[in-house]
Amino acid sequence: MTTAQKETMGFQTEVKQMLHLMIHSLYSNKEIFLRELISNASDACDKLRFEALNQDGLLEGDSELKISIDFNEAANTVTITDNGIGMNREEVIANLGTIAKSGTAQFLKDMSGDDKKDANLIGQFGVGFYSSFIVADKVEVTTRRAGSSDDQGVCWTSAGEGEFTIEGVEKAARGTRIVMHIKSEENEFANGSRLRNLVKKYADHISVPVEMLKEISPSEAGEEKETAETPEWEAVNSAKALWTRGKTDIKEDEYQEFYKHVSSDYEDALTWSHNKVEGKLDYTSLLYVPKRPPFDLWNREGSRGVKLYVQRVFIMDDAEQFLPPYLRFIKGVVDSNDLPLNVSREILQSNASITSMRSALTKRILDMLKKLSRKDEDKYQEFWKGFGQVLKEGPADDFANKEKIAELFRFTSTHSGDDKQSVALDAYIERCDEKQDKIYYLTAENYLTASRSPHLEVFRKKGVEVLLLTDRVDEWMISHLSEFKGKTFEDVTKGELDLGDGKDEKEVEEAQKQHADVIARVKAALKDKVEDVRISSRLTDSAACLVVGKEEMGMQMRRMLEAAGQALPESKRVLEINMAHPLIVKMDVQTDEERFEDMVELVYEQAQLAEGSQLEDPAGYVDRINKLLVNLLEA
Repeated sequence: MTTAQKETMGFQTEVKQMLHLMIHSLYSNKEIFLRELISNASDACDKLRFEALNQDGLLEGDSELKISIDFNEAANTVTITDNGIGMNREEVIANLGTIAKSGTAQFLKDMSGDDKKDANLIGQFGVGFYSSFIVADKVEVTTRRAGSSDDQGVCWTSAGEGEFTIEGVEKAARGTRIVMHIKSEENEFANGSRLRNLVKKYADHISVPVEMLKEISPSEAGEEKETAETPEWEAVNSAKALWTRGKTDIKEDEYQEFYKHVSSDYEDALTWSHNKVEGKLDYTSLLYVPKRPPFDLWNREGSRGVKLYVQRVFIMDDAEQFLPPYLRFIKGVVDSNDLPLNVSREILQSNASITSMRSALTKRILDMLKKLSRKDEDKYQEFWKGFGQVLKEGPADDFANKEKIAELFRFTSTHSGDDKQSVALDAYIERCDEKQDKIYYLTAENYLTASRSPHLEVFRKKGVEVLLLTDRVDEWMISHLSEFKGKTFEDVTKGELDLGDGKDEKEVEEAQKQHADVIARVKAALKDKVEDVRISSRLTDSAACLVVGKEEMGMQMRRMLEAAGQALPESKRVLEINMAHPLIVKMDVQTDEERFEDMVELVYEQAQLAEGSQLEDPAGYVDRINKLLVNLLEA
């Protein structure tokens, strides 16, 4: 490439849309541009430090990494310079002309004009550089990748509209220089005091020094002119990795600002844990729980994990080996003194120290969440609402900690009285009878369907609490949990009901014999639609309900798998009828076989509707209802 080469290129369509929304939507949060640009510069320094581990020549004789901020009030410009990894021409076009991240469409969809929300999205979707156009009407980026020759520099210029220019330039120093031509109405940002305050606010925790020219008094300025000394630069931030400091020396707002740096989140963290381990393993961890779930939370294969440092040297983002998938929402850093500086993802997979650290970090997070649940139930409910369904993956991912994970679960129940998931398993056990050796539960599509299920009637009559599980992951989760503190889980919609007193079983046996004729007639009317028909011990008010075999897959799980396109073997269920219900009593004495069969079909279909299933023949159901209504009106 020659330095004379110059091109004018158009932005990717999504970048144009994004720039328009960003420039015209954010008003009170304009200062975030500095947070984003310093964060990018810090990342560039971290990347150089890492790559230089194997290619010492990339440092070009300058190993002192730093970020510099200069301003010119007369020209109304702000310049941010770093001596990090820099970019070549292809990287400039890829990083500044397009947005490669898969979340771009979601970013554009979520931009709303709400200052706080949109400022959050800027960091979350990796488009921080473009925030410079909130305060600038022209931005010039001059950069050279470390290790390339001086004539391989690149200059990118844009006014944040439809296009940008790019040309080759000479650049002696590696790294990136960004010159922002500040809009006249935003000239407050071309001010030393304002910039210093913003650096302290947003970048005090960054391990790379952020320098500005030393402020001098008028008398000192006069002396400087006389002596013609070179202006002196000074670090504005503390330039010390926050996690290396003592917990008592760190203020809450410093912890929160560091969280925003490592997570690209604009909101504060919900809680965090800062811990140093010494002994067999030597490492420091600073782990955060966000307030709200990220856009890609449900992508188990997406990027996740903590930032990994080895002896204060940044090694990699998203080191997923330190946490199990069900804790993929955790943000933070792990800094180890035991790992080699040239550690790779492949080495992490097989390193014995990582296994020990993963186990310890997992337990620390679970303890942190347990502490939060005891200390502040409202905050914990906020966490559970956003991340509860992900945590429910835990028993399948992490058998060793399944009981600790289960202690964190929250459900609705027949005792809670509303759809708020606030019932802990420990609280359920405390309320149940001493002789009760089971934790009863019911799965359904939603709280209303679950709370009005006919299967709950006998439990309400006897005052036995039943958990109402309405998340799609619940039945799968229970299959891996199986028991909690010695009590097994039992689905109230499966098998023959046994509440442990023996009375129900005897009563059902007697009723089966007494009503053998009507049971036989119902079986004949339903043909092969059901596996069996029997007298119910579950029902007190409803006419009938459908029961799954003890070892069969539950209906909630079945519906979920079928919706995903998975072929499943046919499964027939048992119809249980309540011989005390007026409709069943009338059906029992019905001599007209056609009418009897219609009544049986109606009872069967009502049982399907009550559990939330769809009818195979809705039109046939309507015809039978209409026929019954006509007969009633004619009587």
